[in-house]
Amino acid sequence: MQKILRQLAAEIRVQEQQIRAAVELLDGGATVPFIARYRKEATGGLDDIQLRELESRLGYLRELEERREAVLKSIEEQGKLTPELRAAIEAAPTKQEVEDLYLPFKPKRRTKGQIAREAGIEPLADMLFADPKLDPAVQAQAFVKAEKGEGGEDFTTVPAVLDGVRDILSERWAESPALVQQMREWLWNEGLFQSKLAAGKDENHPDVAKFRDYFDYAEPIGRVPSHRALAVYRGRQQEILDAKLVLPVEPEPGKPSIAEGKIAIHLGWSHQARPADDLIRKTVAWTWRVKLSMSTERDLFARLRDEAEKTAIKVFADNVRDLLLAAPAGPRVVMGLDPGIRTGVKVAVVDATGKLVDTATVYPHEPRRDWEGSLHQLALLCRKHNVDLIAIGNGTASRETDKLAGDLMKRLEKPIEKVVVSEAGASVYSASEFASQEMPDVDVSLRGAASIARRLQDPLAELVKIDPKSIGVGQYQHDVSQADLARSLEAVVEDCVNSVGVDLNTASVPLLARVSGLSSSVAKAIVRWRESNGAFANRKQLMEVSGLGAKTFEQSAGFLRIRGGTNPLDMTGVHPETYPVVEQMMQKTGKPVAELMGRAEMLKSLRPELFANEKFGVITVKDILGELEKPGRDPRPDFKVARLTDGVEDIADLREGMVLEGTVSNVAAFGAFVDLGVHQDGLVHVSQLSHKFVNDAREVVKTGDIVKVRVVEVDVARKRIALSMKLGDAPARRDAPGANKFEAAGRGQRPGREQQPVSTAMAGAFAKLQGLRKS
Repeated sequence: MQKILRQLAAEIRVQEQQIRAAVELLDGGATVPFIARYRKEATGGLDDIQLRELESRLGYLRELEERREAVLKSIEEQGKLTPELRAAIEAAPTKQEVEDLYLPFKPKRRTKGQIAREAGIEPLADMLFADPKLDPAVQAQAFVKAEKGEGGEDFTTVPAVLDGVRDILSERWAESPALVQQMREWLWNEGLFQSKLAAGKDENHPDVAKFRDYFDYAEPIGRVPSHRALAVYRGRQQEILDAKLVLPVEPEPGKPSIAEGKIAIHLGWSHQARPADDLIRKTVAWTWRVKLSMSTERDLFARLRDEAEKTAIKVFADNVRDLLLAAPAGPRVVMGLDPGIRTGVKVAVVDATGKLVDTATVYPHEPRRDWEGSLHQLALLCRKHNVDLIAIGNGTASRETDKLAGDLMKRLEKPIEKVVVSEAGASVYSASEFASQEMPDVDVSLRGAASIARRLQDPLAELVKIDPKSIGVGQYQHDVSQADLARSLEAVVEDCVNSVGVDLNTASVPLLARVSGLSSSVAKAIVRWRESNGAFANRKQLMEVSGLGAKTFEQSAGFLRIRGGTNPLDMTGVHPETYPVVEQMMQKTGKPVAELMGRAEMLKSLRPELFANEKFGVITVKDILGELEKPGRDPRPDFKVARLTDGVEDIADLREGMVLEGTVSNVAAFGAFVDLGVHQDGLVHVSQLSHKFVNDAREVVKTGDIVKVRVVEVDVARKRIALSMKLGDAPARRDAPGANKFEAAGRGQRPGREQQPVSTAMAGAFAKLQGLRKS
């Protein structure tokens, strides 16, 4: 364990004692949000990002140690464990390297090399490789057998014996950890990841055409971006593409390949026209073609997929985080409109607490076209419930319904706002068991409208009811490890919920279940207690909930808020265990806690050192003062809405040069997708996000951002919209004659080359949009 702690400290670049404290807390059942927020003294201030990395690497390193011990035990039982081999295995930093070292000793079926060794041919193989001046045919005579072996082994001829030499040497070389690792790293850096259209596939078929960018594609495997790797793997899985690893330079017919040359150099051998050199050359070629090429391709394809999946999962997790932490409209009465054409527009009104108070269905579109009747019914609902906001789902007929809401607003005496919101996952929630418990007497379709309304009030509280994979902001999420994806998304949701805090008296079971330390069963018990006893008056009452013990209280209490309770501190992020510290502050100032809260000048005059003790140090006291200064603060941004342009309701309404406002609906490494309210998201390619060079789109925008964009190109037939966020003039250029060529490169332009037109730069990215949509 000490070795693991040292390695983690080096990787995360913190002190070993910080790692030890964090590991002890994690092993003791503490959650990452709790440790990051309330155990800063113990960990030296490790934040949630460092703790998540520690948690992930700790699991890997423990699995590595278990595998290391199993391998050592297996080799020792075979009587082949030397001090040098033990040292090498104990020093191996990855599972892959442990497996490389174990390969020669791994129990396997009898190989041709093993059969040849059993026949006593190994001395001949050693002799010919050690001294190529020896004549193989002459030396092999002494190893020819008079008859076949009992298992059918045939070494009765010189060629058969020399084949045995080839099998012994090629197997030995292919199991050499140093050679395997050298070839693997060389090909990772220089090998090409190649894909072609599979034989017999119609390239014009819709399911095939979306992979057009990969019909004749090759790129250095170590530099393949995540989205391209996953696209090729998906095409291969669907038997549309053939993919393979190819050498950077293909050999001429009859000539040795670069790979064979690399093997020869590693062995310290070269062809010098000696009697055994032809045999050794053929053995080297056999080692590459039969032994190493396929296994290396398999290993590197697995490595590429692993790295691509990690990137894709991170993209998805980052987008989910941005969506969950989007600005809430707050406690306002909202009317949710779930657009539909023939089935009508579903209407749900929720009060300021999110409670469903009314529903209806109106039919303003085809075939009924009851525009006036729909407006009349909606106006009655708005007046009856004093509606503040209208939330409109962004699905089919969204813009038509947005126009209906616009006409409705003109008829109302009270000014209200309308907002188009993502309805991704609303249908999943509507049909869920929780939705049926929450709204048992409401039609499934109307539940979706209620969910759309609540998303505007509090995106976090509503979206936690849905499987994060259904939220619709992923990149090839169905192609990655579902276990790893689920683990990552669970961590994101947990971090988001606990960073904001949860109202104990209004939170749903799914939201409470995401609070640090609370399980689904305890969350249900909290809601049952609330229904039986009324609202919680203070955090202490949590101890009355069945199944909620001292440990759970410690982990969860600081993240649960009570507004209007008996103790003002219960609405803050101050943990109950530190209430005595606040009492000392009250004694020092002579003020009750209610008068301390929000009094920035008074709180800043207090010296944290005066209130620190053995249990709670200066770091914790500073956090308490910060909470008291801004009690119950919400880390999410202020609520604002995108203003959609009148008359722009369909992709056909767009014109080049238009400047529009929209909402970022998804972010990938190659660009950002923006919802303009025309049923088809536009793409801002990464090269069009800023006048400065941008490596990753998330450096500039995140999901949920409201942005202004210029329409660059519209392809109605293929439903493609190219956008740019470069609205103003570019900054003054510094690459006049004599300017540094690397400054031009820093702006995304290669030295000595002109920049490509925008449409050319975006062409490949549009194909990826198809992959994103399908995923």
